[in-house]
Amino acid sequence: VQLQASGGGSVQAGGSLRLACAASGRTFNTYNMGWFRQPPGNEREFIAAINRPGRTYYSDSVRGRFTISRDNAKKMIYLQMNGLKPEDTAAYYCAADGRSNIDYEPSRWDTWGQGTLVTVSS
Repeated sequence: VQLQASGGGSVQAGGSLRLACAASGRTFNTYNMGWFRQPPGNEREFIAAINRPGRTYYSDSVRGRFTISRDNAKKMIYLQMNGLKPEDTAAYYCAADGRSNIDYEPSRWDTWGQGTLVTVSS
């Protein structure tokens, strides 16, 4: 599977953005999908994932503000981000993993899209 992320931009604190990730390949629905982010000068971190049946997982930092979803027919995943804060500023990456369980460690995910930059100003 190949991934292409989009939807980043600049927004004021409290605003919203919706990221999208388009996948190519015929086996999209066999992958767990996730969103990660890498703030400036920091390591990449897990923020959200959705497994094959559609169960969702979130980091404490975004739970209640961000929503991950997937559309298997369109081979897309989305990240709806509400209540954005300056500390959400980062490059955001979508990723795919063919293993059975959700893994919060970025280095163990199979496939990555390019990053899309989100900047939140105060």
